[in-house]
Amino acid sequence: MRKGKVRSQEKRPSWPVRVWRWYWERRRRRAKKPPWAVRLLRRRFALSPKTERIIGWVETIVEVGLLFWLIITFVTVRMTVPTGSMIPAIIPGDSFFVDIISYHFRSPAPGSIVVFWFLEELKITGIRAGSPAEEAGLQVGDYVVAPGRWDIGVGGEPVPSLITLSRRIAAAQGGSLEFTVLRQITPREAQVVSTWIKIPSGARSLKDLGIDYKARSSRYVKRLVAVGGQTVQIGPGGKIYIDGEPSPIFADMTYARTGLGIRYGVEPTRVPEGHYFVLGDNTLNSYDSRYWGFVPKEEFIGCPFFRVWPFSRFGPMNGYFWSSLF
Repeated sequence: MRKGKVRSQEKRPSWPVRVWRWYWERRRRRAKKPPWAVRLLRRRFALSPKTERIIGWVETIVEVGLLFWLIITFVTVRMTVPTGSMIPAIIPGDSFFVDIISYHFRSPAPGSIVVFWFLEELKITGIRAGSPAEEAGLQVGDYVVAPGRWDIGVGGEPVPSLITLSRRIAAAQGGSLEFTVLRQITPREAQVVSTWIKIPSGARSLKDLGIDYKARSSRYVKRLVAVGGQTVQIGPGGKIYIDGEPSPIFADMTYARTGLGIRYGVEPTRVPEGHYFVLGDNTLNSYDSRYWGFVPKEEFIGCPFFRVWPFSRFGPMNGYFWSSLF
């Protein structure tokens, strides 16, 4: 019998095991590498181990902060609602995350709760000499927009957005535009003053009229009822009609159609293209489109999708992940 060497044959591990080994080996090698900031500084300076550890922690904090900023700027934002205008869907103190990324690819649907920027205050801080604003008699300290004042505005209507204001100024080029402002007479007394301003050609903003101002906007949360091109009405009994037909989305909801300052939606109201008509579910305690008109699409932020507080109401909301809209 011929003698020979016997070769030992090891069984080759399966591919999941090989992938796992590769992953951990790669991670082990990367773990040995110092942070990129340390590697960069080593080229110019001699660093002690303690200094390298501090730089490593600083780099980690900066990276986490940058990631957090990217998420809240381009993906989601967390907000807390202080008022009761959306009871019972949202109660005061509710805190939730807002989806702000998916609406770059789709439009919000009627029935959804939406978050948008609303112009709460606009105060004139300067009037340039010889400007159309000075000629019209506007004064420093006048309010073009003031909280809860639907009786002031531009062009005979309230101003819910700087975008809305710019569009009205642009549309009035070569003509005149009425400004109805709130003027403080004494610390306890104010009066409403109306004046007409000549709008020069090419004017598109208050700056073009010689007005310096300070504006303050806040995030509002309301229910989207109708979009641009639709006709909306709060009919008898407080039911919502869209294009003359009862809306099945709001069949179980009732909205107030009478009250001091309500001017939109009581009669059939066409929503301008590129705008939204919004209402608060707690209709007797909501400052919404019935008073100030329409939200430009450009002011839309997103839709709430996940409530994180209170814990008793923790979870998806607003139709996300099969949750209820109302």
